[in-house]
Amino acid sequence: MVAAVSSSTLSNATSAAGQTSAQEQSDRFMKLLVAQLNNQDPLNPMDNAEMTSQMAQINTVSGIQTLNESVKSLSDQFTSMQLLQATSMIGREVLTPGNAVSVHSGVGKGALSLPANADKVTVQVRSPSGQLLDTIELGAKATGRHSFEWNASGYTGSGAPTFSVSASNGGKAVSATTLRRDTITGVDNAANGVSLALRSGGTAPHSSIQAIL
Repeated sequence: MVAAVSSSTLSNATSAAGQTSAQEQSDRFMKLLVAQLNNQDPLNPMDNAEMTSQMAQINTVSGIQTLNESVKSLSDQFTSMQLLQATSMIGREVLTPGNAVSVHSGVGKGALSLPANADKVTVQVRSPSGQLLDTIELGAKATGRHSFEWNASGYTGSGAPTFSVSASNGGKAVSATTLRRDTITGVDNAANGVSLALRSGGTAPHSSIQAIL
């Protein structure tokens, strides 16, 4: 007589749920359960509670697999929506975290964010090696994001300049956040999400966009 299939055998089949479809898992459990019923000891048959427990395992595995497939479907749809949205932004300027000055046609661009009003905001532009190239006085700025431009016609360096921001209000320092201002030239559905190609070189994840100008 074929040995009875134990509950542990049924449980072991659960571990393969991620590798097969919900229907395959359900069929596997049903075959194991039928085999167990056919080969059980007539003098010690499976009680109703044990059968109910094993049936619940079938429903649990099927439910989890169905949920996983639903979540994956939603994730795929979300990625497609992100890609479509990103495609519509090609040619638009965006703000992303960073302190690189984007240089194009002799004009350098950057941006900053202020958490409070400032009566004095100063931007210092430096070469990749740290040499001071220019100082830009922006004057008073209110809370929020602000862009600036720098005359880069005389810049002959090979790398992208960087910038730092100092801001104060009534002599007290105001913490400023630097932002990269660049133009989107293309999009790519990368393994870790939608990626944006930038005109000045490099890429930025779609999730890093803080503003569209």
